[in-house]
Amino acid sequence: MSRTRTLDTPGNSTGTAPEFLVRPEMLDLVSPPGDRGGMIIGAGPTGEPLTASILRPEPTRMVTVGGLYLARQIALRAMAAGAWVHVVTGRPGAWRVLERAAGLTPDGKPVPVVSLRKLAPYDVPRVTEESPLLLIHDGGAVPQEMFPPRVPWQTTMYVLPYLHPQAGSGAATNTADLILLQRLPLQQAQLAARFWYFGQQQIQHLTQLKDDGVIALGDNLWEPITLVTGAKEREILGPIRRGD
Repeated sequence: MSRTRTLDTPGNSTGTAPEFLVRPEMLDLVSPPGDRGGMIIGAGPTGEPLTASILRPEPTRMVTVGGLYLARQIALRAMAAGAWVHVVTGRPGAWRVLERAAGLTPDGKPVPVVSLRKLAPYDVPRVTEESPLLLIHDGGAVPQEMFPPRVPWQTTMYVLPYLHPQAGSGAATNTADLILLQRLPLQQAQLAARFWYFGQQQIQHLTQLKDDGVIALGDNLWEPITLVTGAKEREILGPIRRGD
């Protein structure tokens, strides 16, 4: 894979994330690490926070495999960082939780930071450092490439419920900058190894992850992560889990 490293651990980055103005209630959803920018994904082996440069000044493509919880948690944290979140999906009911989390304007209308859309092409809005976009493509196990990230500050995240053999021929899996894998059954873990070139030991590790376990894959990257959720996130999403 030829990808730019997007996962950050303490001490390996010189940059910081841009600053955003967001509602105080959204900041309650996630506590950022004190020594760096980026979005918290979870904790490392010794409890240190692991962050990812998901909203960044270059087109970014990422993939989650294993269920809705992880994808919705990332969406909430992107909202807390000041991003617009567009969800292209055939099951809008599964994503209404983001609209409820965004809250209402003083006149009682939904805050427009979240947009739920049908699985059909549309004109993506202009994005800037002040208004980055996380576009979530929830289109099944073999998604079509409708919204490739083409401009800085746009990230397209493909939500795969499981690994399908045909997914290996698509741009989502072949050109992703960051891949987040939850526990997979053996056959799918072996398929993942063929897609992303890792060995038997990693296959076994992937089949034995707990519900709060995630493997982050990237350019020369294999990073075990433990998902961490705050009280506000638990109120919105429920307990950490794998699957839809």
